Amino acid sequence: MKARAKSGAVEGSWLRAEKQNGGVGRMGRRWESPKGNLYCSTIVNCRIGDPAPLTLSFVAALAVYETINAHLPHDEIWLKWPNDILVSGSKICGILLEGAGDSVVVGIGVNVAIAPEVEGRVVTSLHKEGADPELTASAFLESLAQNFMDVLIRWRQSGLAAILDVWQQNAHPVGTRLSTSDAHGIRVDGEYAGLSNDGALRLRKPDGTLIEIHAGDVEVG
Repeated sequence: MKARAKSGAVEGSWLRAEKQNGGVGRMGRRWESPKGNLYCSTIVNCRIGDPAPLTLSFVAALAVYETINAHLPHDEIWLKWPNDILVSGSKICGILLEGAGDSVVVGIGVNVAIAPEVEGRVVTSLHKEGADPELTASAFLESLAQNFMDVLIRWRQSGLAAILDVWQQNAHPVGTRLSTSDAHGIRVDGEYAGLSNDGALRLRKPDGTLIEIHAGDVEVG
């Protein structure tokens, strides 16, 4: 998709792989890619007046959240900063943004049928959580593509603030215990205190200090 983006691919195009030999997640981590799950990417052309390209992570997260929510029979579905979705407390998807000229390629992986073993992480799948066992990755993508376009239009027309407001409504509650690392790699514990206007994570430390995290991994609990 990055190659197609640089060659002038039209916004809204999607590519899906049945399986991947070299799936990559955030910070270069390996992304296990067995057949049966969703591995796809789409392209967004950056336009004058658009919110910051990095905030497309919230667009993608909301689109995936809404699609998962439509296929699962329970309410234990939460957004986790910046673009994770947790189901029953377990990771079910991955989202990665990559620049390609004047465009952004949004890569999305969703565990539809299989929850692969991942060292250091608890993962789940849609089938494991009660989705229709006949649900396929291609069928999930049909819904996801429409939801992504709907959220993208909102992002452009209503602005980032509207997207962040919806994101926070569907995230873990304010006060949830979180841990992350600061810019120097030092572990920081605190309570979730919402998002800043530009989408940074606001964390209230045990001494009451309020800090903002702009990048990094976050763990709940």
